[in-house]
Amino acid sequence: MPFVPAQTEVNLGGVSVSTWTYGNQVPGPEIRLRKGQRLQAPLTNNLPEPTTIHWHGLALPNPMDGVPDLTQVATQPGQQFDYDFVPPDSGTYWYHSHVGTQLDRGLYGPLIIEEPADGADYDDELVVVLDDWIDGTGTNPDQVAAELRKTGMAPMTDMGPDAGITPKTPMGADGGDVAYPYYLINGRIANGPQVKNYRFGQRIRLRVINAASDTVFVVGIPEHNMLVTHTDGFPVVAREADSVIMGMGERFDATVTVESSVPLVAVAYRKDGFARLNMRVDNRATTVNVDDFATQLANTSPLDTATLVATPEVNLPAGDPDQVVEWRLAGPGKGYEWTINGQAYDPSNGYRVEPNRRVRIRYVNESKMVHPMHLHGHTFQVMAENRAAGQLLVPKARKDTVLVAPLATVVVDVDTDNPGKWITHCHNTYHLESGMATFFHY
Repeated sequence: MPFVPAQTEVNLGGVSVSTWTYGNQVPGPEIRLRKGQRLQAPLTNNLPEPTTIHWHGLALPNPMDGVPDLTQVATQPGQQFDYDFVPPDSGTYWYHSHVGTQLDRGLYGPLIIEEPADGADYDDELVVVLDDWIDGTGTNPDQVAAELRKTGMAPMTDMGPDAGITPKTPMGADGGDVAYPYYLINGRIANGPQVKNYRFGQRIRLRVINAASDTVFVVGIPEHNMLVTHTDGFPVVAREADSVIMGMGERFDATVTVESSVPLVAVAYRKDGFARLNMRVDNRATTVNVDDFATQLANTSPLDTATLVATPEVNLPAGDPDQVVEWRLAGPGKGYEWTINGQAYDPSNGYRVEPNRRVRIRYVNESKMVHPMHLHGHTFQVMAENRAAGQLLVPKARKDTVLVAPLATVVVDVDTDNPGKWITHCHNTYHLESGMATFFHY
């Protein structure tokens, strides 16, 4: 499939904006492959600045990872780069630019890798791509980033020693640094939502992707529970939830049996606003007050998919770590700087690990903001304390992106079985662009 990113006009469901897109649409075109099928994606850059494509969540060959200066030279305007690889794992993934703030302009899209058995236990699929939107509304993401570097983030309220963490605010009291005028599902604002038609009793597989740049979302459906079955592409022991919290870059799959016309709603965590998509059953209008439900959803105690348990076949083999790496997350510093171990990102200075070893990573959040930490080229296993067993670490979900709450530590284990230089970074676009990244290599 050819990719030709370019500037274009798009309609977001009643609001027209000038932005950058793949295929003249937001999100970009869905890519759907069978497991084992080859992905060929020639990129021709029609933008006024360099660009790349990163294939988020896939353990792909390092030269295909799309990180400028680390794994490839960014593709210049008018030039071409050919992405060509076989995705190794099935699941819900996505692609996006990895240059500057281009993701926040709309350069992203869903990537679905199917298993042969997909569809056997559900009737239909619904891909749900969440986003926060500011481009073409009187400013653009580059200007937003420049203003943050000039003036810093808005002052935080007094959140106390626990950063405002409660069961209803599990990621603290601060929701982000950017006030977005719109939140989108599948490229549509809440007042002009996409409508999907179903029959009563159909079982729908949701594939939900958070493609936002500065917004954690809480997702729910009124009068319906979701049975969460996967996170970041990998299966988990299924758990019912009435709401799920999603950091930027995270995905989850769930099944829901539709029994009435309802909106699927994604509330912007600790911000004003929400996104919606209408699930219409038997052509009947919904009777749900969406504003009231959004308020209710914002006050639930949502499921964090990192707490789920991977199914046995996708657990990493049991074993103690051969090496421990600690990455301390801090900021904002002077000039809106976000750092790891006191340093801003430097593509010439990373961490050496050994191949074919178990590496334990400790993400230690020293700030009072949540950071969704993403590791390229690998899927790690979240390790959680089992207090009943004397503080032993026990394996939880397999993921590639994990929410690290304010002043908290998240431990993950990864096997170094895919050689190269692999970046890890906060998936808040503005934190990444202000330094919160590093890499390991082997």
